[in-house]
Amino acid sequence: MTAASASEAVPSPFRTREQRAEEREAKRLAVLIAAVRMFNQRGFHATLLEDVAASLGISKPTIYHYLGNKEQVLLECIALGIEQFQQAIAEAQAVPGSGLDRLRHFLRSYACINMDDFGRCVIRTGAEPMSAEGARIFRDNKRGIDSALRAFIEEGMADGSIAPSDPKILGFTLAGALNWPARWHSPDGDMGADEIARQMVDILTAGLAPRA
Repeated sequence: MTAASASEAVPSPFRTREQRAEEREAKRLAVLIAAVRMFNQRGFHATLLEDVAASLGISKPTIYHYLGNKEQVLLECIALGIEQFQQAIAEAQAVPGSGLDRLRHFLRSYACINMDDFGRCVIRTGAEPMSAEGARIFRDNKRGIDSALRAFIEEGMADGSIAPSDPKILGFTLAGALNWPARWHSPDGDMGADEIARQMVDILTAGLAPRA
């Protein structure tokens, strides 16, 4: 057998750059999922990185290697939740129909995200445990979500699909109601997140259309 034929017959035992990057990302995500579930269950201050590491069978320095300190882990979890909300905003903006149609679409997505691990972390976490810079980024991102919600409401009022009212108060009312499932919803419950979101949004938006 020649050297060329031998090299063709034996696959390389070394991972490619892409494979190493995929493996690293998979490990980062595993740490984030374990961490976010503890943050949601125990709160930021009561969560120890040692416990997160132990749940994955790794060492605390491994978490530092992939993500950094506890605040950096929290900010990464929040960033993933914010990304989900931003994607929901973009999808709702592309929905055909009225402003009310787009608002309902966004609210259903918003409610479902609030019942997911990373969205739940966004809703349940305050800026108090963060550094000044982390708190600023967190508040700016949340303001962006609030502004998008208000824009859907204002669009519906402008096209006549939503009855006139104070857009700011209406936005706070809708978001406030849909934030609560982040605290009481259980993935093991009788009703799934999609159905809970659908029913809640139907109830909350039933009275928004103008009356003849």
